[in-house]
Amino acid sequence: MASRAGAGRTLAQGLRTGAPWTDSANTSPARFVFLTTPGAKALLKPVLAPGNVDKTMAAPVTVIIAWDTEFHENLARLFPQFDMRSLFVGNHTLINETAFRNSSLQAAYFILAARALGLDCGPMSGFDADKLNAAFFPDGKWKVNLLCNLGYGDPSKLHPRNPRLNFEEASVIL
Repeated sequence: MASRAGAGRTLAQGLRTGAPWTDSANTSPARFVFLTTPGAKALLKPVLAPGNVDKTMAAPVTVIIAWDTEFHENLARLFPQFDMRSLFVGNHTLINETAFRNSSLQAAYFILAARALGLDCGPMSGFDADKLNAAFFPDGKWKVNLLCNLGYGDPSKLHPRNPRLNFEEASVIL
């Protein structure tokens, strides 16, 4: 992805503050780490799958979309109509499942918002999660869900769209 003005801090703040981040019970577990400097990208490079290195290093911004294992500590403020926090305290299975699922929803909203602003997005899961977590989140409170490159792609380097499953292959109506 080629660099263009606006794909840095201002854009990152606009994406994060301007999109509708709804998820179930407004748990808001997603955390966004915007990598914009060569030093930050260098820390990421060793954890990437080989096929993701060049495009990630070339992207003006790479976002680590993570989830917070302590998201429930904000629920009194984010979901004041019910004591949701008490459902999560000490229930690590529920914390992990809810945080991963809802951060995935938030990631999807993030990608839609970025695309609505005209950005190209390259979401990916080709990385070593354990190594990434050790490098960026050594205290263990945040855990990576996925990565997303942001920028303005070079149309001449795009591959044709790959086939998709048809409705009958991917859906069941009961």
